[in-house]
Amino acid sequence: QVQLVESGGGLVQAGGSLRLSCVASGRIFSTFTMGWIRQAPGKEREFVRGISWSGGRTLYADSVKGRFTISRDNAKNTVYLQMNSLKPEDTADYYCAASTRVVMSPRGMDYWGKGTLVTVSS
Repeated sequence: QVQLVESGGGLVQAGGSLRLSCVASGRIFSTFTMGWIRQAPGKEREFVRGISWSGGRTLYADSVKGRFTISRDNAKNTVYLQMNSLKPEDTADYYCAASTRVVMSPRGMDYWGKGTLVTVSS
């Protein structure tokens, strides 16, 4: 019932910025949590940022605090991830995901996009 499509990934040098977008279609309810999850080569999936659809409360991973910002535009059914001061270790596939409840773990997500690749060169 929910489809998520990410965009905005690409190649950027260390210290640069990228803005990822996730457009959701279908039924997005006020209780939903929208989030970004990443998976780097050889590593497990990691929760990066989350935001409640209705109130805009954000959840974050300590590793990116102060560098990544999540936001949403309910009218456009879109969630954004602004990534600044990118580091090579940020290189990963970034997935947009949604949950029908408040979660901050990949295991709790109900819907997933196909991902967009972010590559940060050193």
